[in-house]
Amino acid sequence: MFSKARISVAAAALVAMTGVGFAASHAQSEFAREIAARQSQMKIYEFNLLVLGAMAKGDAPYDVEAATLAANNLVAANSIWMPSAWPKGSDNASADGTRALPAIWDNFPDVGAKAQGVKQALAEMQTAAGTDIDAIRDALGKVGAACTACHKSYRAAE
Repeated sequence: MFSKARISVAAAALVAMTGVGFAASHAQSEFAREIAARQSQMKIYEFNLLVLGAMAKGDAPYDVEAATLAANNLVAANSIWMPSAWPKGSDNASADGTRALPAIWDNFPDVGAKAQGVKQALAEMQTAAGTDIDAIRDALGKVGAACTACHKSYRAAE
């Protein structure tokens, strides 16, 4: 038969484990919405860059309308200002499901400068998209370099 002391210890252990489990799941999901929002923006970039990249590699024919649409989409996605999607504590050391490094929140001036580089490169892509395939290739190189500058410093490897 179980003594009151054993039942009390077992009950306390269950409460403690439940609390720890709740805290862990809460910490993991606390910023899930914000992380999903910023990753969705990155997916929009990826989708449109793949359209332009296929043309640049010769895997798809140069199509001025499709290239212009993709470039316009990139600029539009970049114009979405979402500081609320980047709360402190939503980095890969604090939350699951993100590759954002904690250094982002320590270096906002540098992140902002790199973001301006992306904005400029995308504006050049928008102009290049309606020109010709060589202009797209050149502009893609600049977009890639601008994106890489931020990702190299502020995104964990896969």
